[in-house]
Amino acid sequence: MDLSTPPPDLYGRPRPDRFIQRLTAFGDRYNPAMGGPLLRRSPHRAEPRPTRQIQLVVTRHESVADDVVELHLADPSGAPLPGWQPGARLLLTLPSGRERHYSLCSDPADPRHYRIAVRRIADGGGGSVEIHDELHVGARLTARRPRNGFAFCAEPAVLFLAGGIGITPLLPMAREAARLGLDWRLVHTGRTAGSMPFADELRAFDPRRVTLLTDDRDGAPTAEALLAHAPAGAAVYCCGPAPMLAAVQRALDASPARSLHFERFGAAPVLDGHSFTVRLGAGGPELPIPADRSALDVLREIRPDLPYSCHQGFCGTCRLRLLSGTPQHRDRRLTEEERAAGALLPCVSRAAEGETLVLDL
Repeated sequence: MDLSTPPPDLYGRPRPDRFIQRLTAFGDRYNPAMGGPLLRRSPHRAEPRPTRQIQLVVTRHESVADDVVELHLADPSGAPLPGWQPGARLLLTLPSGRERHYSLCSDPADPRHYRIAVRRIADGGGGSVEIHDELHVGARLTARRPRNGFAFCAEPAVLFLAGGIGITPLLPMAREAARLGLDWRLVHTGRTAGSMPFADELRAFDPRRVTLLTDDRDGAPTAEALLAHAPAGAAVYCCGPAPMLAAVQRALDASPARSLHFERFGAAPVLDGHSFTVRLGAGGPELPIPADRSALDVLREIRPDLPYSCHQGFCGTCRLRLLSGTPQHRDRRLTEEERAAGALLPCVSRAAEGETLVLDL
């Protein structure tokens, strides 16, 4: 992931965030890796306030592809919604209490509604099924205002690679690239034409810049073939299944592209994992965690009601309290103070070979 250019404001504000700019400059100057003094968080400093909730109502619920529905969400009073930028996600709290992240795929210039697209996963955690079957027009739900962990940096040359429902965060990026007059290309792949949402919107762009590929007609594309669409020196933005992302990462160096930004819509594969054990409470049962599975997946086999959302250590929905043991934190959410106080995200956190983590569950 190319981090040479700071991303836009996480909350979608259109102006540069001067505080973040100053903070970034300060961090660059005093980063211990750059030889500066080590900075420590003050124990008296208040924890960040949680992102405020917003109320939403479903104004449209429509099928846009095989097993994919499109939802339009608006403020119940018709008031403008918080702004956002391409790549942003919306954390929804469904009527059942489930929390799920979905990429916004509408136009950031439209302040009156958000749009998301959800593929039905019959054997998933129930969130997509609830949205398909129960969240019809008029349904109310809450959300956190949009946050962006997949920011579009608007490099002069860009290639967008989407696999299936992975088109959702890339569609607003392509719209922005066209508006800015960038040298861009987009490739959307899917199993069949009927499985690919927003094909008509994509065809409305410059047809010389957009390629739609289906496995049944064109065969499964290789990463090398996908990256061959990149303009020289392009930044690649990729969203799709884990095998697609892994293949693109391996093939990047030999391609015309220069950098890669990516977002998964599923759990990342476990890398360098070791088997360990989780105990439920001080005297509870012990569960072996294999080297290639997450603790969350194993825990949900006996506690299917455990909340979760992103599977990537990003949202914090699956947070549990650690009673004892030495974890390997692999999340991007918790502060050092939260970890020291016993917080743990079992979707990504692990432990050394043979270690036992005791969880308050």
